[in-house]
Amino acid sequence: MAKKYHLFEVYGIELEYMLTDSRSLKVAPIVDLLLTRKNGKLTSDVDNGEIAWSNELVAHVIELKTNGPTKKLDNLPALFHKNIKEINTILKSLNSQLVPTAAHPLMNPLTDTLLWKHSYSDVYALYNKIFDCKGHGWSNVQSTHLNLPFFDDEEFEKLHAAVRIILPLIPGLCASSPILEGKNTGFKDTRLEYYKTNQKEIPEMAGMIIPENVFSKKDYYSTIFDPINKAIKPFDTEHILEHHFLNSRGAIARFDRSAIEIRLIDIQESPKADIAICVFIIEVLKLLVNGNLAPISDQKKWTNAALFPILNNAIKEGETSMVSNLEYLSLFGISEKVTVSTIWIHLYALAKPNINPSHYEALECILQNGTLATRIINALNSDFSEKNILAVYQKLAACLEFNSLFKG
Repeated sequence: MAKKYHLFEVYGIELEYMLTDSRSLKVAPIVDLLLTRKNGKLTSDVDNGEIAWSNELVAHVIELKTNGPTKKLDNLPALFHKNIKEINTILKSLNSQLVPTAAHPLMNPLTDTLLWKHSYSDVYALYNKIFDCKGHGWSNVQSTHLNLPFFDDEEFEKLHAAVRIILPLIPGLCASSPILEGKNTGFKDTRLEYYKTNQKEIPEMAGMIIPENVFSKKDYYSTIFDPINKAIKPFDTEHILEHHFLNSRGAIARFDRSAIEIRLIDIQESPKADIAICVFIIEVLKLLVNGNLAPISDQKKWTNAALFPILNNAIKEGETSMVSNLEYLSLFGISEKVTVSTIWIHLYALAKPNINPSHYEALECILQNGTLATRIINALNSDFSEKNILAVYQKLAACLEFNSLFKG
């Protein structure tokens, strides 16, 4: 059993990146080669000190993660960047590089998808059999996962209530996937637009993305895990799928490690931006958990059906999405309909005193210039030719290499 921690005592952060050809930016399904070059032999995980590397479902995506729970957040941009530089050095000899953002802008998933064929591949193969993973929602998704601990049911209740309230606003801070197959999709967060339906064959797995308003381990099992297990049973012919792995809501309870994992955050252009966003979300959650914004009882009463429309609109419109539900806005001390951007600016003013100044530049870049999705669209300037898309995404790759911000 994993060690238990109290609220906000430690954190776990995971960042996913795509491997691409250095010149053409075509996806490069060579994570196995990368891990072999690093480790001397092929393993699915590499322990690299405070940061670990691991494979994902598809062979062109690598995950970097804190190597176990960490108490320190402010040193993570530099730590992740050091690992990115090391990976890019290895990839250079393979004529490849890491590229950020939550979706490849030119990838054709039907022809470019290669699943991971090594350890754990039996699970991936079964997923592919059930869902057909050659689609953008499976093979063209890179995200940031933020893991937050809880010690017992009392702490789970407070944390789950707060997380559910903040989820609908996350695309308005983090959206970074406006382009697919060379076209402006019309969604700032196309990754999440696909995420909503990529498991439509078994709707119990993702639900309404916002998790149900359940606040104990017992109720979570009866409301979420038990229906998932029942629904998957006819498909799980090998008896190898597990409910913690199957639960695909935008925030999932990991009772096996006493944590809630937030999954709605699109990966940004650099760890500088990714970690700043995580720190900001954590500080807002602290305000909610401590009752500084609204009583826990008011947070708990919100159903996923009531929260979903706010999220759904933010997936499309990002930071410019209007929120007109005054009862929801009152949770943050706002009394008139406003954009999601305005909500985040309001929350930043409240949280800023508790945020290390090293994160101010990244957060203020987002709040002043828009989500990365907006900055990408502005940089493309209505020219969606392959040449122009490649030029903009090479600039994003440079931001990743130098841990800098993309101003658009």
